[in-house]
Amino acid sequence: MNRSAQTRNRAFVITGLGIALLVAVLLSPFASSDPDGLDRVAQDHGFDTKAVEDAPAQRLPFYNIFEEYALRGAPEGIATPIAGLIGTLVTFGLAWGAGKLFVKGRSSDTTLSDRDYPDHSYAFPLFALVQLIGWLLFILVKFCLYIKSSH
Repeated sequence: MNRSAQTRNRAFVITGLGIALLVAVLLSPFASSDPDGLDRVAQDHGFDTKAVEDAPAQRLPFYNIFEEYALRGAPEGIATPIAGLIGTLVTFGLAWGAGKLFVKGRSSDTTLSDRDYPDHSYAFPLFALVQLIGWLLFILVKFCLYIKSSH
């Protein structure tokens, strides 16, 4: 891959990550406080009261950091945006690390031509785009639930 393509890919990844972070930080405070899909189904079918007192999720290391969709100990107004910021960065980091681990890169000392290697340069920008679409769909669903519940 030439320098120009690397620069374009880097710019695309940074732009995609920036957009995902903006969505996570700026739009997450507007998410509905209504129960999400799983909670709502549990309430509708009456098995929300049968939850285990000592749930396995409460033993995970990050349970002490996050509560629902918010950061524990942070002021209420910024707890959700900070949790969105952290979640987006962790998800991006895991996807980037997995991509580095599982996608074989080209070494600089090879003499084979570019056509001998598959081009995986789309992997990281694609992740950012998929995450952005996921956030937008999440916010759209929450917004629709909010509109439905207010009528």
